Amino acid sequence: MRDPVGQSAVSPRVFVSIVLDGVGVGDGPDAATYGDDGSNTLGHVCAVERPNLPNLERLGLGNICPLEGVEAVSDCLADFGRMTATAAGKDSTTGHWELAGVVLDKPFPLYPGGFPRDVIDTFCREANVFGVLGNRPESGTIIIEELGEEHQQTGKPIVYTSGDSVFQIAANVGTIPLEDLYRLCQIARDRVCVGEHAVGRVIARPFEGRPGIYERISAARRDFSLGPPGKTIQEYLQDVGVRTISVGKIASLFGDVGFDESIKMKGNADGIEKTLQAIAEASRSSRLTFVWTNLVDFDELYGHRNDTAGFGRALEKFDQNLPSIIAALPKDACLLLTADHGNDPTFPGSDHTRERVPLLFYRNGKGSGRNLGTRPTFADHAATAADYFDAVYSGPGASFI
Repeated sequence: MRDPVGQSAVSPRVFVSIVLDGVGVGDGPDAATYGDDGSNTLGHVCAVERPNLPNLERLGLGNICPLEGVEAVSDCLADFGRMTATAAGKDSTTGHWELAGVVLDKPFPLYPGGFPRDVIDTFCREANVFGVLGNRPESGTIIIEELGEEHQQTGKPIVYTSGDSVFQIAANVGTIPLEDLYRLCQIARDRVCVGEHAVGRVIARPFEGRPGIYERISAARRDFSLGPPGKTIQEYLQDVGVRTISVGKIASLFGDVGFDESIKMKGNADGIEKTLQAIAEASRSSRLTFVWTNLVDFDELYGHRNDTAGFGRALEKFDQNLPSIIAALPKDACLLLTADHGNDPTFPGSDHTRERVPLLFYRNGKGSGRNLGTRPTFADHAATAADYFDAVYSGPGASFI
């Protein structure tokens, strides 16, 4: 990887943060409390699959912790370290909220045995449906394949959860049209998943096809999230005129709070392309711009499915795209790479794992290679973004600029 050249002397201020969803680096100090002692997503994937990651290595990935096939380098291009989760819980919403400077002291409710009868009864009554199918933690693709035909025959929606605090409703769009599915989810959000059952997200999971060839319509997925209980980094940035852009699911994790633009994506490759487009637009503008991207495939397609080989391939593909991302940055722009939790595909079960997350901080045109150490909270991400844009920030965390 080479530093980009040929940029204009006067460049817009751009901060790009990319969350590699689920790519933890182990060693969570409270992992045993969550039943995750010994988990290490990146370490175990590298040990088993030995993915080729030369560009991440050049940034300093191997300097963060020992990784098979990824060397520590003395002249790495980025500052490196790791961040520690302090919020209660290990779901995506909790992790992203802490990255935004909002730290929960009470976890969202989880339902490893499915939702209580009174929750399902309330949903059926409020939504005017005659029963549901499923009601257990399960992979979305598995439960749709198993129950899709019965769903189409009966018209009953498929309700399920996961290791996250989620109430998911799946429906074939030929049986329950998309807008009706969204209406069911809004009812669940407003009237069912409240009080002690206030899950982090209600998620619409539409699919199409027929038995044996069902396919989820990822682009039509919609999250109905709780609003964060405190002020987020994106709101602090908006206060000083920064344009805030979400790529992927990030805005939905905040109920769209604090984002000027929310760009949908279809997997990692599309998310990278949309991020490059956002950087290009920001480079042509005189506006301050914060681009926050979530690349979900690591977590959704590979971590939850215990697919170590797929996880390794996804890391390689991201590494191959990294030079293009770096080259797109205007002078003095920042690129931050991190994660929101772990999802060790080699670990028992298929849920998130309580881990520290990697931190690579590249500032174009500036010296780098500092060891940022083990940071005490994900909220250092928020404090750093605020510092970069000279925004007044009163949340937790400390800048590493």
